[in-house]
Amino acid sequence: MLIRAGTLVDAAGQRPGDLRVGADGRIAELGQALAPRPDEPAVDAHGCLVVPGGIDVHTHMHLPVGAVRVSDDFASGTRAAAVGGTTTVIDYVTTYRGQDPLAAMETWRRWAQPSAVDWGLHMTFTGAVDEATVAACVEAGVTSFKLYMAYPQLLQVDDGVIVDVMRMAARHGGLVTLHCENGGAVEALRRQALTEGRTGVIEHATTRPALLEGEATARAAVLAEVVGCPVYVVHVSSAPALAAVRAAQERGVAVLAETCPQYLYLDVGRLAGDDGAAFVCTPPLRDPWHAEELWEGLRQGWLHTVATDHCPFWLADRRAGTRGRAAGYADFTELLGGLPGIETRLALVWEGVRAGRLTPADWVRLCAEAPARVFGLWPGKGHLGVGADADIVVWDPRRTQALDADRLHMAADHSPYAGRTVTGWPALVLSRGRVVARDGHFVGEAGWGRFVARTPRG
Repeated sequence: MLIRAGTLVDAAGQRPGDLRVGADGRIAELGQALAPRPDEPAVDAHGCLVVPGGIDVHTHMHLPVGAVRVSDDFASGTRAAAVGGTTTVIDYVTTYRGQDPLAAMETWRRWAQPSAVDWGLHMTFTGAVDEATVAACVEAGVTSFKLYMAYPQLLQVDDGVIVDVMRMAARHGGLVTLHCENGGAVEALRRQALTEGRTGVIEHATTRPALLEGEATARAAVLAEVVGCPVYVVHVSSAPALAAVRAAQERGVAVLAETCPQYLYLDVGRLAGDDGAAFVCTPPLRDPWHAEELWEGLRQGWLHTVATDHCPFWLADRRAGTRGRAAGYADFTELLGGLPGIETRLALVWEGVRAGRLTPADWVRLCAEAPARVFGLWPGKGHLGVGADADIVVWDPRRTQALDADRLHMAADHSPYAGRTVTGWPALVLSRGRVVARDGHFVGEAGWGRFVARTPRG
């Protein structure tokens, strides 16, 4: 295929040009006024941007949560990803205490086989692990390890485990990713709220204040500094957490960080409505002024990526809560946390370009280039270079798209952005040279996606 007369945008900048996709599914040639070859399909990209396929490095698909399961499996979730311009996802393997992480990884690999786009895995540890397990993960191409500083009854590890995993990860070229909230303090605030009879949805936010996200982020950075291990802070939602990231970076600590569209566009007021349970995520939505700080963090490069933390649920499951109660959840501690977002990420960040907050190059950096570099997918993915996978999006900056649930492809019967229309949407999406989405419709097939083994950090 020859993609002609578009504006190429990647780490090398923005320039007019053509792009040829080879028969091997890789980028074969870049240039201007490339001549079509006999029988070679040509795509007119005039007025459009030609960019690397998006890479979403934070998803949760097929995940069991209490008595229910998230509503998107790998087949449906990656279909939606493709329509929205994301051509690679990295999903989190969750291992609960007492489970074998390597066995859990094989379960996730089996679940992911129907993926319509390429996929990788992160490993989550919820207790102490030996070095052989870390080494086996890296050998299998799973080079990042998530640790929780929250949810003490289920997922949280103490600082000693964090230090030990950081040391092992550093020795094997791995990257530690961290959910940063002070879990002990949060649990104390939750108990206090229940004792005082405060049980509504809004208490999910009041018992998880931004200061406790900031404290945990600062602590994670100190531990990384002591050990000498790079770390990656997931779903930064607040100004205190961003300030901790920036302070660590300025003293030379290798702290990388992501935020998510929900923290850029939604605020805590959503939790006070009748449908507040449909807006629960962790960390919680914040007061609107935090979003302004996060946009500045993206512009300045203190935040490196925009991911989604894609974790959708059917509304009926949200009403039943983590215990699956027919009568509905008893209080805010039983709320299911997570929002759909894998399809809408590129468009929502592009809205930041339209508003003058970011440049088109920033958009590509945050959604494709930096995720590839940070997580060992570069140079095969995340840029427009000869020999890279032809994961290509032809982005039409004039196309409008409503973000209501019935206009999207995620397995969700509600949308956090219902009533919003964005301007900018993929006209064409290629995964390794194959068209998987066209004009807002999925045209790929289940199982096309391949597992991507990621390279250790140097």
